[in-house]
Amino acid sequence: MAYFNQELETMPREKLEALQLQKLQAMMGELWGKNAFYTKKWKAAGVHPGDIKSLADLARLPMTKKSELMEDQARNRPFGTNCTYPLEAYVRVHQTSGTTGLPLKVLDTNESWDWMGTCWGYVLSGAGVTAADRLFVAFTFGPFIGFWGAVEGARKIGATLIPGGGRDSQQRLELMRDMGATVLACTPTYALRLAEVGREINFDPRSIPLRTTVHAGEPGASIPSTKMRIEEAWNAKCFDHAGASEVGPHSFECECQPGGTHLIESEYIAEVLDPKTGQSVPPGNRGELVITNLGRWGFPIVRYRTGDVVQVNLDQCECGRTFLRFEGGIVGRADDMITVRGVNVFPAGVENIIRKFTEVDEFRIVVRTVKFMDEMEVEVELANGADASLAQAIAEKLDTLLSFRPRVRVVPRDTLPRFEMKSKRFFVERDALTA
Repeated sequence: MAYFNQELETMPREKLEALQLQKLQAMMGELWGKNAFYTKKWKAAGVHPGDIKSLADLARLPMTKKSELMEDQARNRPFGTNCTYPLEAYVRVHQTSGTTGLPLKVLDTNESWDWMGTCWGYVLSGAGVTAADRLFVAFTFGPFIGFWGAVEGARKIGATLIPGGGRDSQQRLELMRDMGATVLACTPTYALRLAEVGREINFDPRSIPLRTTVHAGEPGASIPSTKMRIEEAWNAKCFDHAGASEVGPHSFECECQPGGTHLIESEYIAEVLDPKTGQSVPPGNRGELVITNLGRWGFPIVRYRTGDVVQVNLDQCECGRTFLRFEGGIVGRADDMITVRGVNVFPAGVENIIRKFTEVDEFRIVVRTVKFMDEMEVEVELANGADASLAQAIAEKLDTLLSFRPRVRVVPRDTLPRFEMKSKRFFVERDALTA
């Protein structure tokens, strides 16, 4: 079993929580008076760093929303007031993907960037990646943070990093083969896209000595049928990882794959709350992940509402780690759920059904209101030679999940967009009167 830091990863819970509190108190002491964003926020709530004497006291601090950070940057261009140090102390700038609005700019100091690499060290080690591996990062390097952290994580564990930017999919396949890549890091969607391109050009994936794939950017690698599709396409073991540009890489799947991801609890504090009431949700129940990072003092995030839906399991894992687990990884997003004909629909649940049909190369879901009635249409793009009558079978399977039958329509090849980074497959088209 590979660990990045076995002492921390197997630490008894009471010691782990004591470490979290120590780091939280030290961070708050550093931020007070230096970080204008949080100093103002905490003063308005009537809370001082000395008031936080236990992890339970964390609930006294106000939560942070992405909209606050965005508004702060709009008022205080370009980086806002959530900067603890003078700008010359920062060495990296990235930004969010912007899939849910304008991108948020995120800064890192040397220390916090090293911390980001440490977090990715946990991610890669959890997947069994070692210094003997050659890690291929299929990612075009730009301001979106994406897999930048994986580069630092590879350095931390001594793996050979093969950058895959600036190439199309065929060129990436050839480079992976020529370099003897053993590990692939990319979004789940792009792993399937690479396999699709390989089929189209008669490229034999067995010519690449790949044994492991590590994924981020979207929840696909924790969706059972998507995970299975990736593993079958690459004859490799598929691992999930979750994080966010503004938060950092916070959870990973271990080699035991117990059906969930471990939070890096030495570096993060997680709360699971009812998104409507803000009250704590007991372990074993689903709620919204509210997270605090403990090592990014230059751009801290305290009690951040991620919008991600999780379910916590505190039992020790077969791998020996005491880090809590999110059962099923990131189950979905609170703001992604939509009610259609009285049914709560999560895109991840729909994807799990569609991906079971191996003939489906790509899909898109559109919910719209027709004559005051919700209608869901699923467009599917099939592999060459697949029978179009498959649409009926997909509709029947979705009916069992949703308790209503959406319209499933086969579209011509190369109709739907392909994605390298975060995918966008779920669309809601409702007017204001019927939304």
